[in-house]
Amino acid sequence: MKHNKISYYRLFHACPNAPSVDVYLNNNLVAERLEYGQFTPYTAIPPGKYSLLVFPSGTSYNPLMKTELQIQEEEIYTVAITGLPMKPILLPIEDPKQPIPRGKLGLRFGNLSPTPANLNVYLSNGDLLFDKVPFKEVTDYIFLFPGKYTIEIVDADTDKTLLFVPNIVLKPDRCYSIYAIGLLDNQPYLQVVIPLDGSSYLNFQNWI
Repeated sequence: MKHNKISYYRLFHACPNAPSVDVYLNNNLVAERLEYGQFTPYTAIPPGKYSLLVFPSGTSYNPLMKTELQIQEEEIYTVAITGLPMKPILLPIEDPKQPIPRGKLGLRFGNLSPTPANLNVYLSNGDLLFDKVPFKEVTDYIFLFPGKYTIEIVDADTDKTLLFVPNIVLKPDRCYSIYAIGLLDNQPYLQVVIPLDGSSYLNFQNWI
């Protein structure tokens, strides 16, 4: 008998001004009171197509979102709930299983800020890391040496600095994502979250 190869996923609440949410897959509660800016832990999931419902926490009517989620075999996903509360968007983001050059780390950038701005990401020395990243796009990984970094997020069209993030400590042999969330001209304002991606520590060799 052929066994489906298990995948892993985590949920990420990146929808500004939306309440905390309860999330159901195939009518099973998989996340409770998930707050804006928070992730769930990675959870094993068989591949397949799932119905997904997102409700304001503690309710089970008038969902904020009703959609489907397709999970492929032996993949890792960050499943982001983004957009705006009146029109939320589900964005499954693959966390690719990728070798990291010895002594380096992988870093990528995702623009989850539901605004029309394309975003550039610079180092404090002026080096451009990521160029003109539109809403809902997640870049490929680049590879850097470990250390403490300061980044600047800039509106690619106006060259206006939107956010300055000092003292980001990045360790070797890991993959990280920098996710920009929030709004440019209203609360909650633009911020970044920098999680460690599951490809850094989930072992596919033992998955059947």
